[in-house]
Amino acid sequence: MADAREERVPTVIADNAHIIYRIYGAAGTGTATPVASFKRIVTGKKAASVREVHAVKGVSFVAYKGEAIGLIGSNGSGKSTLLRAIAGLLPVERGGAIYASGQPSLLGVNAALMNDLSGERNVVLGCLAMGMTPAQVKAQTAEIIDFSGINERGDFGSLPMKTYSSGMAARLRFSIAAAKKHDVLLIDEALATGDAKFRRRSEQRVRDLRGEAGTVFLVSHSEQSIRDTCERSIWLESGKIRADGPTEDVMKEYEAYMRK
Repeated sequence: MADAREERVPTVIADNAHIIYRIYGAAGTGTATPVASFKRIVTGKKAASVREVHAVKGVSFVAYKGEAIGLIGSNGSGKSTLLRAIAGLLPVERGGAIYASGQPSLLGVNAALMNDLSGERNVVLGCLAMGMTPAQVKAQTAEIIDFSGINERGDFGSLPMKTYSSGMAARLRFSIAAAKKHDVLLIDEALATGDAKFRRRSEQRVRDLRGEAGTVFLVSHSEQSIRDTCERSIWLESGKIRADGPTEDVMKEYEAYMRK
């Protein structure tokens, strides 16, 4: 009989991934002058005032289908940067690489929605953008609105998004993204908004997505959310992996570190 580990299917492989931000600007100002910017573009030379921020440093791991993985660490440790790199929004440098199955979907609290359109219209456009068919969208729109809870205090689904509170908008973003089965879903702080009831619903949806053989990465400052939804956690500190393993084990190590 084959070992269970051998049967697992990788969805994301990070191989010595380095991610570097470059900030171009005049020395001491933090902003680029027009002349300096033009010269850099024409000559292709690196500006003398370029500042490099090495946000992720040689990170390696393998994620598998059916896993929900929490990313924990103090502010500025590289969690959100790593998610953006997995989504293909940031390049990996220094000979490293990140490989992903399909196209990972990044859900963050700042995910774009169109403020002048109604919540219902944003649901339709968001679902179509994720590749759902018009028939699927029609069948699920009411369910998505209901899941988000934006109509609990009035018919907000028919109102423009600009009338929503930040929490309502974040709940709708999550509800749209969670309506589709994803090979890899990356969630950045999107469960931190809303009341306790919505958090319970969203955490259950993460478990459902994992159960559908997808892979979920979750960044959250709520340690309880990580414990409730993720059986595995990766602890990043100063851009490096400090621990990777069962959530409870990693959490205990992280909490001991933070108490020092």
